[in-house]
Amino acid sequence: MEEKKNKLNHHHHRQQKNPRFCLVLFSVLTIFSTTTAQAFDYADALTKSLLYFESQRSGRLPHNQRVTWRDHSGLTDGLEQGVDLVGGYYDAGDHVKFGLPMAFTVTMLSWGVIEFGDQIAIAGELEHALEAIKWGTDYFIKAHTSPNVLWAEVGDGDTDHYCWQRPEDMTTSRQAYKIDQNNPGSDLAGETAAAMAAASIVFKKTNPHYSHLLLHHAQELFEFGDKYRGKYDGSVGVVKSYYASVSGYMDELLWAALWLYEATDNEEYLKYVVNKAHCFGGIGWAMTEFSWDVKYAGVQIIASKLLEKEKHKHHAHILKQYRSKAEYYLCSCLHKNNATNSKIERTPGGLLYIRQWNNMQYVSTAAFLLTLYSDFLRDTNRRLDCPAGTVDHKAVLRFAKSQVDYILGSNPMNMSYLVGYGSKYPTRVHHRGASIVSYRENKGFIGCTQGYDNWYGRQEPNPNVLVGALVGGPDCQDNFMDQRDNYMQTEACTYNTAPLVGVFAKLLHLEDNHELELVASF
Repeated sequence: MEEKKNKLNHHHHRQQKNPRFCLVLFSVLTIFSTTTAQAFDYADALTKSLLYFESQRSGRLPHNQRVTWRDHSGLTDGLEQGVDLVGGYYDAGDHVKFGLPMAFTVTMLSWGVIEFGDQIAIAGELEHALEAIKWGTDYFIKAHTSPNVLWAEVGDGDTDHYCWQRPEDMTTSRQAYKIDQNNPGSDLAGETAAAMAAASIVFKKTNPHYSHLLLHHAQELFEFGDKYRGKYDGSVGVVKSYYASVSGYMDELLWAALWLYEATDNEEYLKYVVNKAHCFGGIGWAMTEFSWDVKYAGVQIIASKLLEKEKHKHHAHILKQYRSKAEYYLCSCLHKNNATNSKIERTPGGLLYIRQWNNMQYVSTAAFLLTLYSDFLRDTNRRLDCPAGTVDHKAVLRFAKSQVDYILGSNPMNMSYLVGYGSKYPTRVHHRGASIVSYRENKGFIGCTQGYDNWYGRQEPNPNVLVGALVGGPDCQDNFMDQRDNYMQTEACTYNTAPLVGVFAKLLHLEDNHELELVASF
């Protein structure tokens, strides 16, 4: 019942330039000595990562639903407010539909397809990836009921967490909350605009009408967020203890403008990113994390790639500053910044370590940005110049691979933190639906506290395997306790898994082309 009373500490610390890290001794060789020792089935990991999103679906499930222990849920969402808010995703192990992390999940899934779509298609998973994106964007279309209104949340964390129930049995409040011109939420509007703009690129060829619809919503949402500025947690107070916007909204407005530029090639959006670079912190903040709350590193990576194009040379002065900050983030991951406080700490086993609550979310986003930038360095025949040394594209990818391989089992616990992958993985994931007998097997109603009484404290493994979920992961010493009440480590979130989809596909592609051996040798 207490699992998210302190979720402010779980999901929502803004990264600091001088965070207090767990101090560990680390040898660079440690990372790679273990990763070369075992091979991983990236095809299986990719398939399972996309299955996870089907476990998190809210609403009326389709006929081709592959996760069969789930059933329809949340079918009256929005009814009290006279709006159809059926659908979307539950963010983690509970049943609130939080708009901000859901949008970031969809942005990252879309970005993965944009960058690695060919590799995902070769693996036979593109259709599933598109379905995962569309399940989110269909909901955003519903939630954006007029140009200056966006429904931000359905349900609330406080009442939701008093109950341990299957989503199919929900008796908790399904009140919906919105942002509008009198109750602004530029961060939420910006991230949702980014998600819909990125998704519009994904669907441009296969579903042009839908792509155009998404782009229309994205443009309206950006205009809304930019015109009526404010943090969404100031307008939707119930979200503060769960997904407070600690970084503010300026990063999301830059992020949305960049994705709209990518989707439209409209110079006005790029000018926004250039003109607001300083006052919105785009070239001011040096980041050591990329997350659902803090988008600066993602903004900086995309902006720095634009520098290579001839048509952007007149913005070179600003874009170079974006690149400088992007490379600060990458060098922090690689331990190639000089100052101790500008390096991301690592566990003795080599895992990037930001903080104790759901640390894996930062690992998966780092692996994605590193993999993406490695491709960029290769394609432009460049190297990454860090204060403590120059790094080539293979070394960048090698480190990204080390993080993915740690997740899949190359770690001191010898376990996979991707549920359902490998022979040893978390079996007591902090997840209501997975921890209670499937509704398909037993339709007998399980009440609010009945789940706590009969299921929450059970020592047995969950009756349903939450395949493809990336749990919070180990502590700063690589220790992990597989207990349902250990929510800091055993709860999984959609935005943990989303960045890995593209990375798994990339690594699989390299393996199939026999290029992985070149990367693996250190």
